[in-house]
Amino acid sequence: MTATISPKDKTAPKPAALTLLDRDVCLLAFNARVLHWAKRPDVPLLERLRYLCIVSSNLDEFFEVRAALYTSLAKPKAALDAIDAQAQESLSKVAHNLVDEQYALYNDVLMPAFAKEGIRVVGHGERTLAQQRWVRSFFEREVRPLLLPVGLDPSHPFPQVANKSLNFIVQLSGHDAFGRENEIAIVKVPRSLPRFIRMPDKLSGKRTLFVSISSVIRSHLKDLFPGRSVGQFSQFRVTRHSDLSVDEEDVKNLRTALRQGLVHRNYGQAVRLEVSAGCAETLADLLLRQFELPASALYRVHGPVNLVRLNQLIDLVDQPKWLFPRYEASFPNQLSTNIPIFEQLQAGDVLIHQPYESFDGVLAFLREAVFDPDVLAIKQTIYRTGSDSVLMELLHQAVQRGKEVTVVVELKARFDEEANIHWAEKLEYIGAQVVYGVVGLKTHAKMLLVSRREGRVIRRYAHLSTGNYNPKTARLYTDLSYLTSNPKLTLDMEAVFGLLANQSRIPRLSKLIMAPFHLQRSLIDLVEKTAAAAAKGVASRIILKMNSLTDEKLIEALVQAGQAGVAIDLIVRGACMLPAQRPGFTDNIRVRSVIGRFLEHSRVFYFVTGTVEELYLSSADWMNRNMLRRVELAWPVEDVVLRQRIVNECLQMYLADHVDAWTMHADGHYTQVQPVKSRATTVKPKPSLSAQAKLMAMYTAKA
Repeated sequence: MTATISPKDKTAPKPAALTLLDRDVCLLAFNARVLHWAKRPDVPLLERLRYLCIVSSNLDEFFEVRAALYTSLAKPKAALDAIDAQAQESLSKVAHNLVDEQYALYNDVLMPAFAKEGIRVVGHGERTLAQQRWVRSFFEREVRPLLLPVGLDPSHPFPQVANKSLNFIVQLSGHDAFGRENEIAIVKVPRSLPRFIRMPDKLSGKRTLFVSISSVIRSHLKDLFPGRSVGQFSQFRVTRHSDLSVDEEDVKNLRTALRQGLVHRNYGQAVRLEVSAGCAETLADLLLRQFELPASALYRVHGPVNLVRLNQLIDLVDQPKWLFPRYEASFPNQLSTNIPIFEQLQAGDVLIHQPYESFDGVLAFLREAVFDPDVLAIKQTIYRTGSDSVLMELLHQAVQRGKEVTVVVELKARFDEEANIHWAEKLEYIGAQVVYGVVGLKTHAKMLLVSRREGRVIRRYAHLSTGNYNPKTARLYTDLSYLTSNPKLTLDMEAVFGLLANQSRIPRLSKLIMAPFHLQRSLIDLVEKTAAAAAKGVASRIILKMNSLTDEKLIEALVQAGQAGVAIDLIVRGACMLPAQRPGFTDNIRVRSVIGRFLEHSRVFYFVTGTVEELYLSSADWMNRNMLRRVELAWPVEDVVLRQRIVNECLQMYLADHVDAWTMHADGHYTQVQPVKSRATTVKPKPSLSAQAKLMAMYTAKA
């Protein structure tokens, strides 16, 4: 049921309750905003295709993770609360509409645009005889040896179909070799086969032509069933619930339990079925029964059942003119390359704004720690590093050079479990101390602590971040890295590492705010303090930047603060359940979402009462899971210059953006922000402002 918030102030007439927006509808609405980038004619053609793929990938994850909403639709109506059933039906409709919009864009806009440039995916009916011969040769040589169709009968039950794999269902007539009339066969397409194959230049003329693997197989289905007639057929793909569930209280070795869980992840409960638009009702119904899905879980698509694999075309076309101009991140402006970083941090804190400034600054900090003979210990949390990580190799070298290395590895980082298990085992094998955090909680905090002997004392240096230790995503996500030698901050970090390693009692922290213990309450206190000042007539403001806002207690605090007179701006990239500008409730609250070339990922919390400013950076979004079921950190930025830099670059620029920004209306829908036009017709309009474009230009100029 949708959550509601009742007003505390009973003196003024207000509506009885504020109904919050549905989280999952908000997630789908976010993907609709991402899809808009695929529609924009000012975006290079291959990048438009990439955004289409991004939305498809996001939808895959939406179904894999938010599966409960869809599997419950398979239950009898009587088993569902009437309101819940209506909400789920509405959500299903939104998802179907978004998928339809994707394929309409693919067929009616993007593919014709590529065709104008001489790039086409050629179907069987469009191929010349020479092209058909080439495709047949490719099929016989590369594809057929890998296919083994399965005819269904009592001794050949429906085969296991892996999550998101490409398959065909085929209806046959005639008799098999044993005189039986088994009518249905399944053809599983190996993941090792490329989804798109480029035709030779001699068959393409001056164009660039491709064939899809589904088209190659479809054209030769009859060759797979000699002596039988192929009737109706369709490609299909099943999405399965893929969020690993392990009872940590019940297992002795979490790493072993997760490794076993990964084996079965591809065969979880089915939650969505995609088939070709022309799939016969009999075949679609058979598949729905096989996977125990309701009709609402069926998606008929006009094109490939997996748009994510269109990413291969971007690499195969290889035309830089249809990509974004290459952006070279500058080395962090605050760091000098000819002075040791430890020495620079003794003079003051350093802020790195990624991806405008390079993640190389963080790597340089760790590299200096690895090769500095005075460094005794390195401690680090690992959430998402990727399978090929320079950073992890540096930790490997640190162990070999005799440093005490402690790594807190989050094994349950969704869809990165396998990579993290690999790194945990590799580091443990060479002698690093590897721990897995706290039972029942994900360790999402991003921190790196270095202990260095300096004379008779040991001094600590640290890195905190709003984002992951992943050099690849650091080029694509906006995040803030914070380097410091502040003794209060670094002592707090030492205490947090101790808690993660030995589950001792909650540490007494001076500067850091830690979830699940204090973060939610501390943020509510900050909001309420700002509200109390506003109620006394003090000019007060809150600006928050995050990925998601879904925690009901924090939303309630913001609503009350807005009613007290606080001007509140929320820059929320994804799901925001707080409805903005709702009369009587959220008149003082504005919500905007910025979708740009880079994925907005930094979390910044800014509170102003009169002349007093407080600003925090954090690894946490304002979600219930981040506040109560994860180890998260927030830390204050007390350096006046750095604080103002963050306000300027991460908040004010984004509030002024009228190119990539969307604003929420009272009913929860978003519209794109339009440039402000001058009333005087003789005055030239101001140039359009994109926050990300301005930051790229600014840092390029600085470099």
